[in-house]
Amino acid sequence: MSSIIFVLQDPVIVRDFLRTRTPFETAKTALFFYFVITQSLKLCRHVQARGITDSLRDSWTWTYRQVLLLALKVPSVQKEVQQQMNQARLDIEGKLVPQGVDVSRHLVLPDEGKSVGWIIAEMEKMDGELGPHADWKHGKLSGAVYHGGEDLSRVIVAAFERYTVSNPLHPDVFPAVRKMEAEIVSMCLRMYNNPDGAGTMTSGGTESIVMAIKTYRDWAREVKGITEPEMIVPATAHAAFDKGAAYMKVKVHLIPVDPVTRKVNIKRVRRAIQFPIATETTILLVGSAVNFPDGNQDDIVVLGELAAKHNVGLHVDCCLGSFIVPFLEKAGLSDGEDGGVRYKLSPFDFRVRGVTSISCDTHKYGFAPKGSSVIMYRDAALRRHQYYITPYWTGGVYASPSLSGSRPGALIAGTWAAMQYMGSDGYLKSCREIVSCARMIANTITNSIPELYVLGSPPASVVAFGSKSPEVDAHEVGDAMSKRGWHLNALTGPAAVHIACTRLTLPLIDTFIADLRDSVQEAKLTPSGKGTMVRLYGLGKSSAVGPEMVSELATMFLDTLYKA
Repeated sequence: MSSIIFVLQDPVIVRDFLRTRTPFETAKTALFFYFVITQSLKLCRHVQARGITDSLRDSWTWTYRQVLLLALKVPSVQKEVQQQMNQARLDIEGKLVPQGVDVSRHLVLPDEGKSVGWIIAEMEKMDGELGPHADWKHGKLSGAVYHGGEDLSRVIVAAFERYTVSNPLHPDVFPAVRKMEAEIVSMCLRMYNNPDGAGTMTSGGTESIVMAIKTYRDWAREVKGITEPEMIVPATAHAAFDKGAAYMKVKVHLIPVDPVTRKVNIKRVRRAIQFPIATETTILLVGSAVNFPDGNQDDIVVLGELAAKHNVGLHVDCCLGSFIVPFLEKAGLSDGEDGGVRYKLSPFDFRVRGVTSISCDTHKYGFAPKGSSVIMYRDAALRRHQYYITPYWTGGVYASPSLSGSRPGALIAGTWAAMQYMGSDGYLKSCREIVSCARMIANTITNSIPELYVLGSPPASVVAFGSKSPEVDAHEVGDAMSKRGWHLNALTGPAAVHIACTRLTLPLIDTFIADLRDSVQEAKLTPSGKGTMVRLYGLGKSSAVGPEMVSELATMFLDTLYKA
């Protein structure tokens, strides 16, 4: 590579070379060198960001996977695999799609409209058609349902009823909804210490993250002239960053986390952004407070220093931390020892230099109705890059702040009502109770369940546990918990299980701990090897083509969701 650059820098060599070539040959040669140089720089950039070891591992895995995928095309092998996948499809449909002659299917519009009584009765019937299923009110869930109580539910329903037909796309028709949305954003900005900032509401954490990526892509293109953008993301960041990058055509460099602290490896982040060409391609750094898999926090202060130094964005994902992490300090839980375990929440909000955007889900620990989130920016100038505007449409000027055009104003009203009902005192109390619950689980695992260990030192509401005993498979423990009615989340890298504590978890903490102890013993003494976690995630790590098989199963699952 260096020899090529040396030759190109010698004017005599270049002049003599060009004299012997026709213009067409010269153009072809120049194009060839341009291709070689640009691709070589991209390869160097990739290796610099990922590291030589990881790059070689990725190359080997990719090559091995291609060979195995070719082997799977052998007719006999393909037939066997197809039979297994067909059986898996039937298993999925059996769990999700009601079967039998007594099942009512509404595949076409009724000739005449039905009464309210008939509709309610039919809904009750559908609730029972699949037999026993998870009753979320019993609380044996990891996250999923962030319930603020029956009184709050009634408040939200009242807001829904009042603003059922409202649409913020028409602020002149629904001025109250416009006002409520602006006030929701304002309240969140102040909660994250940026009263002069800007933001918008979205349909959830994924859209907030996708909008942030779109914003930085367009900002970098306009301000820095970057046309092949890249972003540097911790391996524990939410999958929505990969999704948004795929939508917006931004390359992702995944950076591993420290196996003990579970924080992103700052040395690797620094190496990824300091490569000379990185300053011409990197648009965004990402950190979590807290991350979804194990509930730990990245070092936002150091990430902010790097972002400010290299003039790139820093997005902090607080979708899960939402209305927990801003209240930890007031609750007296941001820094201290509990049960012999040290918990510390480092600075994470707009007070940190270099932080340029934050996503916060109001529909999680804000107890707002599902389908509401807020994306916040340090200033309005950055937010402008999120907008989509076209003055050329024959239907008139079209402008929208986020992905959706029309949006349900009822959700905005429900979110505003929830935040007004809870108030700072309500969220502070909720934070104190939920975090204390999570720490009780973490402390119990650390101090009295020797087969397990807690991943990192999670400061908020999520606790993830893996196995430190060769006799115990963490996913077997998860499957054993499933038999006891718990719906927990399985993790990979390392194999682990997590619970996101909510208000529904509070009365069941002793039950959870007792069930966890029993599940560890069951996994240790009588592992079945047949549970969902073991089978699905075991497939993913059993071979190089495992992820492709898991992806196919996931595709079947999504297809089944739309089978009436």
